[in-house]
Amino acid sequence: MKRLITLLTTICLTLICEAATIDNTTVKTFDLQRFLGSWFEVARYDHWFERGLEQTKATYKLRTDGKIEVLNTGIKNGKPKESKGKAKTTDTAGLLRISFFGPFYSDYRIMLIDKDYQYAIIGSSSDSYLWILSRKPQLSKDTKELILKEVRRRGYDINKLIWVKHN
Repeated sequence: MKRLITLLTTICLTLICEAATIDNTTVKTFDLQRFLGSWFEVARYDHWFERGLEQTKATYKLRTDGKIEVLNTGIKNGKPKESKGKAKTTDTAGLLRISFFGPFYSDYRIMLIDKDYQYAIIGSSSDSYLWILSRKPQLSKDTKELILKEVRRRGYDINKLIWVKHN
């Protein structure tokens, strides 16, 4: 019994420590108007709602009510797929609240965005979600290395990234 308790305690402490090592802080300044428009999903962590999608793209448009329309598109098994959602700003720079499922909102944390708003690293409130977005379907080698260095610095596992196929 002592061994079981010790093992469970060790597992719990390991999980807590791992979660504590993730840095998902948002950018210090954020210009929503510059962020709006279309972004290619270059890489992401695997999750059920995008599993199998290729050529994924996200488009953000300001709605008349001040919220943001979110349209995610992609191709799965040769067929176009889309998911519509909405987002709203918060008092924290780079932190949006996003919803694809009714009244349920999740953190959408813009953790890095370049000065020209050409690429970004997006996370959530946990280390389970990560996206690399770009205005172009491919990143240059230097940009990719810079982004991966930042992802590693923040404590994310780059080996879990799925690199999205784009035509």
